[in-house]
Amino acid sequence: MARSALAIETQIESPAWRSEWPRARLEVRKFLSQATKFPEISSSRQGSVVVVLTDNERVRALNRQFRGKNRPTNVLSFPDRAAPLGGIALAFETLKAEAAQQNKSFVNHTKHMILHGFLHLLDYDHQTTRETRLMERLEIAILSEMGIPNPYVIETKTRA
Repeated sequence: MARSALAIETQIESPAWRSEWPRARLEVRKFLSQATKFPEISSSRQGSVVVVLTDNERVRALNRQFRGKNRPTNVLSFPDRAAPLGGIALAFETLKAEAAQQNKSFVNHTKHMILHGFLHLLDYDHQTTRETRLMERLEIAILSEMGIPNPYVIETKTRA
């Protein structure tokens, strides 16, 4: 079996990640390795990526540094000299709130955001309707192959 040309490092900066997703380090590597088997991704650049599981304040600082926006966001892709493809930072508090609000599994929502950030590193974007459709279809296909429901179907919580 051929090894993936992608080196994946996971850094856990916030202890909240360890309690919410104890196997994150292993599962992030496995998830991204599986994603690279898709033709749209496997033919893309080779190299390394670092996934940083952190908190809102760290993502806020990165968002300010790289995008000039002084607020946290769920996922942020950014250049990283240590990782030629770049880095992906995820804000625990934002993702936790979004998953609860959208009635999604925290881990599945986080995996979607990791994939979303990874696609940005591979130059996918959502600035136009066409780009958005292309990126969303690819995300849906990859996640579906891994048993994760369509992330764009949001089930709202209702009271009985």
